[in-house]
Amino acid sequence: MLLVIDNGSIYTQNLIDFLKNNNLAFEKITPYKLQINLLEKYDSFILSGRRKNEKKINEINSKIIQHSIKNNKKLLGICYGAEILSLTLGGTIKKLSSSQKGNEEVSIQIKNDLINDKIKVFESHGFEISKLPSSLISIGNSKNCKNEIIQYKGKPIFGTQFHPEMSSDGKNLIIKFCKL
Repeated sequence: MLLVIDNGSIYTQNLIDFLKNNNLAFEKITPYKLQINLLEKYDSFILSGRRKNEKKINEINSKIIQHSIKNNKKLLGICYGAEILSLTLGGTIKKLSSSQKGNEEVSIQIKNDLINDKIKVFESHGFEISKLPSSLISIGNSKNCKNEIIQYKGKPIFGTQFHPEMSSDGKNLIIKFCKL
């Protein structure tokens, strides 16, 4: 069963609608209502984007990431979800001088289970991953972002700086993630 963590992104409803329309089984919960001891019942997680920075939300998302790594469970972090994945493992993020918003083309550098060719995606973020920890690798980049798609080495744990729920290529990525 897939658990979607709704961190407050304005695009989360698009993700939920997409999952429903594709008959993908999932549950959705906000971080504040999540009982960490119940993570065992899920085999995969999607961490949505967010609107504002809250310490408690960061702590809960980090616990989900650590649980996924320890138990080899699938995880897809979207925008903020990718950023907190990197931060949890020792990476850094930086505030952009101007927000990225709009369509972008992402090139794939490393063979992976989610995407093998260039994809068109939708960006909407004011921060980006500036330094990856050694456990994460960049598998896709764009002209504006060197860490568009990241992966934990050897695990089904991914992050996208973009919002895959907002483009057809991105939605294909979500389907591939769900079917891993």
